[in-house]
Amino acid sequence: MEKDQKLDKFDHRRLGNELKLFHFSEFAPGMAFWLPNGSRLRKRLEDILYKAHKDRAYEPIITPRIMDVELWKISGHYQNYADNMFFSEVEKRENALAPMNCPGHVISYKQDIRSYKDLPLRYFEFGQVHRNENSGSLHGLFRVREFTQDDAHIIVTESQIQDEIKDVMEFIDSLLTSFGFTYEINFSTRPEKSIGSDEVWEKAESAIQSALKELKQPYKINSKDGA
Repeated sequence: MEKDQKLDKFDHRRLGNELKLFHFSEFAPGMAFWLPNGSRLRKRLEDILYKAHKDRAYEPIITPRIMDVELWKISGHYQNYADNMFFSEVEKRENALAPMNCPGHVISYKQDIRSYKDLPLRYFEFGQVHRNENSGSLHGLFRVREFTQDDAHIIVTESQIQDEIKDVMEFIDSLLTSFGFTYEINFSTRPEKSIGSDEVWEKAESAIQSALKELKQPYKINSKDGA
């Protein structure tokens, strides 16, 4: 009973209401309405994260929230993730709300002629995404239909993968520990349903494991749960 009371004391749904940070509405299930207090808190966190990214040579970009469904077919999201996406027809063309930021970042990357000397190229975005989660699974801010990701995509050569993974791990550690968080690492391997060649997956997984070992980071294998 004491444990249940302690959990309730720190339940973010109760605190969100009491501190007037955010609320939910039946008119937008799974999508938070951020009140002035919550909006100010979010802006402060975004400022901290923005500076942290700039200090590590990440470049900010902003991509559209809704794009032609043909892009999502090219990326493979339509074939593999359509049940969790929202669609809308505009002028007889089917569009989809972005469930992820990946395709938009790739389009931005392709706007210029690139050289290997430009790499690694690090993009980041506070990207708002929408996912059509089952109504029965919605839970506060933990399981929602709309949320904002502190999201980055890094374009590298194969020889740069391991060093870049190490930098990302150190970046994540510095952010989480600065807020007093502790964490565990799960290494999710290639799922049964995936995109990309065996060779590239094997090189990437090997580089991730080598980086974790070099950093002396303990981790657990989460078999076939990668994305």
